[in-house]
Amino acid sequence: MGVDWSVAAGTLEVTSALDRLDLLAEPVSAAVRALDDPRIGVTEIDPELADTAAFCEQYGSPLELSANCVVVAGKRGGEVRYAACVVLATTRADVNGVVRRRLDVRKASFAPMADAVALTGMEYGGITPFGLPADWPVLVDPAVAQAPAVVVGSGLRRSKLIVPGSALPELPGAETADGLGR
Repeated sequence: MGVDWSVAAGTLEVTSALDRLDLLAEPVSAAVRALDDPRIGVTEIDPELADTAAFCEQYGSPLELSANCVVVAGKRGGEVRYAACVVLATTRADVNGVVRRRLDVRKASFAPMADAVALTGMEYGGITPFGLPADWPVLVDPAVAQAPAVVVGSGLRRSKLIVPGSALPELPGAETADGLGR
């Protein structure tokens, strides 16, 4: 397997995501199948507890091993540019510093919920770096990449993925972004 999911899973039972594709949003399922990586785990949760704080409290998952994936948008010359940012739940993404510069826009902000959901094909509260549009950069904070395992969304509110942090910078379009998490 190569990863100890239990460090991030708390009281949850984790299985290979390849064996439970039914727990993933369609774009996430397609990405997981394409990666064919047995280190990607999935666990079913109560969808009412999908938000990070509630999830960690209910299931005993360490907050410092929970990673949030947020969609950021900015405009340049009338063109909207998007990026996904993956930071530990104990930090916030430096949207108007690191992300704004990476997108090469004057101002960056969190994408409206309806846009994020429509563009990713994922549920709000379940957006994950797996299966995002191919032309989006996926910015990963170094602290996430160094974590032994992290909990991230599955594209659905009723489940979570658990993966080694080192797997996230390996995703298509991903890059480590120093200073992203503040």
